Amino acid sequence: MLKKVKRLFVIKTRFEAYLIIYALALGAMTRGANYTLQFPGFGGYLLMAATAGAVFLGGAKILDAIRYEQEARKAEAEKPD
Repeated sequence: MLKKVKRLFVIKTRFEAYLIIYALALGAMTRGANYTLQFPGFGGYLLMAATAGAVFLGGAKILDAIRYEQEARKAEAEKPD
């Protein structure tokens, strides 16, 4: 039973990854907008850029990890026993 619940939290496809990255970006931009209100001027915009940059880096890492896992599964399937 625990394995079935655990599988819900594993990103298996690029589509799922894009959905998660979108949700992360939405939250980051909301936080960034709040930063521009709390810290008017250059500091707020710098913090907003940092939140956007974090999503870019995290999204790239997620997509790379999915590609690596898919290639590993493909290599395992092609591997002769």
